[in-house]
Amino acid sequence: MANMASGIPVYYRENAYEKLNTYLAENKASKIFILVDSNTHNFCLTPFLTKLTTEIPLEVIEMEAGESNKNLETCSQIWNVLSELGADRKSLILNLGGGVVTDLGGFVASCFKRGIPYINIPTTLLGMVDASVGGKTGVDLGNLKNQIGVINNSQMVLVDSVFLKSLPANEMRSGLAEILKHGLIQDEKYWNKLSALSTLNLEDLDEIIEESVNIKAEIVSRDPEEKNLRKTLNYGHTLGHAIESYFLTHPSKSKLLHGEAVAIGMILATFISSELKEFPRKKMQQITQTILDMYGKVEFEVQDVKEIMDLMKYDKKNEFGKINFVLLKDIGKPLIDCLVPNEVIHKAFDFYGKA
Repeated sequence: MANMASGIPVYYRENAYEKLNTYLAENKASKIFILVDSNTHNFCLTPFLTKLTTEIPLEVIEMEAGESNKNLETCSQIWNVLSELGADRKSLILNLGGGVVTDLGGFVASCFKRGIPYINIPTTLLGMVDASVGGKTGVDLGNLKNQIGVINNSQMVLVDSVFLKSLPANEMRSGLAEILKHGLIQDEKYWNKLSALSTLNLEDLDEIIEESVNIKAEIVSRDPEEKNLRKTLNYGHTLGHAIESYFLTHPSKSKLLHGEAVAIGMILATFISSELKEFPRKKMQQITQTILDMYGKVEFEVQDVKEIMDLMKYDKKNEFGKINFVLLKDIGKPLIDCLVPNEVIHKAFDFYGKA
């Protein structure tokens, strides 16, 4: 079953490899470059290679794993390797990895020789339901997330949940945050189904991943350039990204995964929605409890909150110096470009601390 994300097909399980092999046979690439990180090199590359049936020469390029390597320096190293290995405009890049690999690999492909084709094969839950779909590519600038990049679609996205078997529990939870977000912005029935998921097995997951990709794909296809509707996908991200950036670079803090930070951002955004947009308080309490049960709680000092709020100024969703939030009128009823007074943000952190 293919599902069109902004005109880009997403294929699942065995069907994905059939489509990939057909693509390789029909679009004779001069060379195939598989971008992996140190984790996907160990866990995903061999099973992936066994599914390929092609005579085209293959090269594997490995980058260090982790968000801290999602920068222009890594891109530069990869561009140099591509040049040394004779990549040309007919070469193809396959990004086999989580969101860092698909974001960075897509950007590397989009810029090399003014753009060569690429295909995303996400190996994390976060990559499957979020990063690999929708054509957003890019890298961080220092600790500021996704400041440099372009919107440029992959040829296709291949989703095979078998890769999730090697994923640690915290990485699974990180991906689940984006799935929960899809429920909150789109569909109360879907949210209720998700909030009952205390234990995840891969069978449930296949169906949920597909449903989640459908939600994102539908939104992206209606607004590929993020002029309006696509902004709703940033629910929980305005504060979530700032929290993630702060914990990524603060020497005394343990790093938070993207989804862990977004989960906090969603609690804060739902509280702000109840303060400013009459979001029902009972649902706000239930959402808070559901997320805290899954993710636990992170401590914030007064100074942390101040620095996190400073980082929000750099969010790429801001316009004319104003920090724009996505808020909810109700589950499935998002509001974009909402301005939030600082005192309400402070109040939201207080609420989180006491929840």
